[in-house]
Amino acid sequence: MRFAICNETFQGWDWPRTCALVADCGYDAVEIAPFTFAADCRDLSPSARKDIRRVAGDAGLAITGLHWLLVSPPGLSVTSPDPVLRETTAEYLVALTDLCADLGGHVMVFGSPAQRRIADGLSETDARRYYIDSLRPALDRAQSAGVVICVEPLPPPEANFILTLAEAASLVAEIGHPAARTIFDVKSACSEGKPLTELIEQHAGIIAHVHANDANRRGPGFGDTDYVPILSALTQVGFDGYVSVEVFDYSPDPETIARRSIRYLRECADRAEV
Repeated sequence: MRFAICNETFQGWDWPRTCALVADCGYDAVEIAPFTFAADCRDLSPSARKDIRRVAGDAGLAITGLHWLLVSPPGLSVTSPDPVLRETTAEYLVALTDLCADLGGHVMVFGSPAQRRIADGLSETDARRYYIDSLRPALDRAQSAGVVICVEPLPPPEANFILTLAEAASLVAEIGHPAARTIFDVKSACSEGKPLTELIEQHAGIIAHVHANDANRRGPGFGDTDYVPILSALTQVGFDGYVSVEVFDYSPDPETIARRSIRYLRECADRAEV
């Protein structure tokens, strides 16, 4: 089982300090939110991208890929009725795919609930079509770069479109692209009201990445969500990707979050293998 942590956890930290702490905690990799490096990823020069990758590598870390894809630039949308805006967003997703490949990443987590929201008056059928059409250019680029793009289900009130793993799986099937997958986010899956192990078994074939967090939006081990059955189920279905810590509550501090989360996950992994 390989573990990673998302870099926006370390708000206010520079990249070398972040990588040094992540490595010292015993993580295998780090996951990047592009907005933490540039408001527009196209502003990151080739040398800047090499430096990001080098610093992680020097610390002994892989870069899993990207998440929080469309936080910036502002105003993007894959479901807007405006075709020009959708085209602009599609082009930016391609640019993000290039960034992911340049950093050595292999997974892009496409959540961005505000940028896929179904506007009043727009049908879900049209939103679905707009979403797929906006994603296809990036999927084509991803396939050639060895990257997969994960359609991330997010529950309400965060999102009003693609709310469950079943809905994400349906969309992935409709897209029918080799680079299209989904993600198992523990916090989001907890909202579905089904056993987490059942959801993992049901969707194992298309789960390419896991976000580890508690139902309370904090890190794993900071709440009541038991990770022994989760990690056991992932092992049993042959999951070979990263389990990446992603929190939404940054208290008490980045180092405590990072150290307690990895310690808890490794303890659960050991117990899952017994």
